[in-house]
Amino acid sequence: MTTNPLLNWAIIAVSLFNTILTTWLGLTVLLNADRRHWGIWLASGSLLLSGAFFVSHTAVVGIGLLRLTLLGMIFWWVVGIVPMLALPFSWYVIVLWYAGFWHHPASRLRRRQRHWFGLTAVLLLTGLATAMLGTLLLAIPVAQYTQLRFLIRWSIAGVPLLALGYATYVLLCTTLSFDALRQPAPSGRMMGLEARQRARPWMVLATIGLFVVSVLVAGFLLWLVQSGRDRPTVFNIYANNTLFIALVDLLIATIIGLVIMFVGRAVVAYEVFTGKTLPRHGLARHWQRILLVAAGYAIVLGAAFTIELKAIYTLLLTTLLITLFFALISWRSYAERERLMAQLRPFTSSQRLTDQLLTPTTLPQFETAVPFAALCRDVLDAEVAYLVPLGALAPLVGAPLCFPEKRPFSPPSLTQLATQFEADDALLVAVDPLAYGTAVWAIPLWSERGLIGTLLLGNKRSGSLYTQEEIEIARSTGERLIDTQASTEMGRRLMGLQRERLAQTQIIDQQTRRVLHDDILPTLQTAMISLAGQQQQEAQTLLTTAHRQISDLLHAMPTVTVPEVARLGLLTALRRLVAQEFVQSFDAVSWQVEPEGEAQAASLPTLTAEVLFYAAREAVRNAAKYGRGESQTTPFTLTFTLTTAPHLALEIRDNGVGVEATAQLGQGSGQGLALHSTMMAVIGGSLTVESGKVGGGTAVCLKLSE
Repeated sequence: MTTNPLLNWAIIAVSLFNTILTTWLGLTVLLNADRRHWGIWLASGSLLLSGAFFVSHTAVVGIGLLRLTLLGMIFWWVVGIVPMLALPFSWYVIVLWYAGFWHHPASRLRRRQRHWFGLTAVLLLTGLATAMLGTLLLAIPVAQYTQLRFLIRWSIAGVPLLALGYATYVLLCTTLSFDALRQPAPSGRMMGLEARQRARPWMVLATIGLFVVSVLVAGFLLWLVQSGRDRPTVFNIYANNTLFIALVDLLIATIIGLVIMFVGRAVVAYEVFTGKTLPRHGLARHWQRILLVAAGYAIVLGAAFTIELKAIYTLLLTTLLITLFFALISWRSYAERERLMAQLRPFTSSQRLTDQLLTPTTLPQFETAVPFAALCRDVLDAEVAYLVPLGALAPLVGAPLCFPEKRPFSPPSLTQLATQFEADDALLVAVDPLAYGTAVWAIPLWSERGLIGTLLLGNKRSGSLYTQEEIEIARSTGERLIDTQASTEMGRRLMGLQRERLAQTQIIDQQTRRVLHDDILPTLQTAMISLAGQQQQEAQTLLTTAHRQISDLLHAMPTVTVPEVARLGLLTALRRLVAQEFVQSFDAVSWQVEPEGEAQAASLPTLTAEVLFYAAREAVRNAAKYGRGESQTTPFTLTFTLTTAPHLALEIRDNGVGVEATAQLGQGSGQGLALHSTMMAVIGGSLTVESGKVGGGTAVCLKLSE
């Protein structure tokens, strides 16, 4: 301790600050690691070793070097010299592990540095052996070992060999660390390259800081050895240069504190050591809080120690500080919870779907744009985002959702992206921003039936990475929005169908009553009168008219004709349908059926087969009614194709004028196919319509998911 109280306070405060941060980081890396392999143990052990060094440093500063006994000095010398020797090499090994030195044996990094790695390891072992020998010579002050002491102090051109060797060792560790950070091996971790690029400045700053610290320590050792020529013991050197030694100590401890903050930033912001795919908001918040706790605790306790406050007062002050910090952390936790609840409110508020389903409307009123905008703006902080439905639910959901809402987006074919989702089973996949509307990440959205969509995300407006919590929330919300929109649309269509059936039933009932009351009953009554008056010819004519009216009425009523799909099978029923009802509609009909597909179609459940039959019949009716056009001269053909890879699929394709030409003529509303797409979704399938340019024909594809 010096006679300057401010300097003493600063040294104690910085030492306590470093102790708290290194211990917290070491335990955090170990406890939050995805897999605790040797690299995690090394990183955590190095941080905890640094914490142990600052524990010893704080103890030596607090007790005072001149008050130490011989055994105490030997103990703290060992505690201090071992981290000083081991930490440069440990940092070098950690950087190699982070850069993929051991993950890719054939990488250029491995070939470039494997011999240098062996050299630094030999230098470390030599330094540790020399430190152990020096400790033994210090503990056993026997005159017969004088020559050995002179050997340890041997110098070249006035520079001690130990100081020269340590400086070379530190220079190698830091220079090789720079090389590994500059040209790392390929990363096998998802978003690993992105995390490396963003964490690299902090890792480089930490390496620079460690290099400066090592140079200062080497210079201080050189000065200490040179000063030892004039003064016999370390105690004399310390007594005559207390202020200088204290200033150097404060400078080194401060630089180490900056290095710790750089490493902590890389750990909590980009998860460079824990092995997680994405950083986490919670870890970053805890890092900010531990910085405040460490700074506040170190400043107050350092001041209390400097003014030599009584032990009971120091204990009370520590108790109050711990209580205060815990209360502040609890307050921030509750505030964070309230903020989270506010962000979730758009997703948890009632959409009154039941009322909307029971109210006759022509368009769905469930507004998915509001919660989607809240997700992108308030939770993800994304520049752009697109929610694109895929699979069986795509016809029910409709067009993709965009953020910002009016941003134009024409999604390319997502078949390759969907295949990549299923092959990699990844949390998110990088995409080309030029092809996907400046989106850089794609998140797959799943349900029990498989892939139902993808959420395309652009960069964050803040420029930071998406956290693991944000990606998980985005995926869950996207799946919920697609599922809710599809369920709402399905319910709306089924309710519309039910209302249509009820209306038809009421109309037919009223029509039947009117015809019976106004036409048939008077006719029968007249016929009865004619029979009573012996006018048989007129009565016969009236009865014939009544019979015809009843027959016409029965024909006008909707019939529920269930084809014998269960008995004949799907394909046989379709062939009979085309042969009986549409023989005049097409010039040629062809069937391309795989043998395995015919067997699977024959074994379908009755409900599934009937839904497929009705949907196929609607497609054939549309082709017969709208496909030929008015100016087509080529033969109008219809082709049925049944495949089984990966699941059963039936395609009905014509070579007619196409959907666009039909739409230009104002023909066809699309309500029939919309209804059947709903029924296909009910049985776990999908209905898609493909049509190229005008004259390119139309293909309706019916797919089953299982």
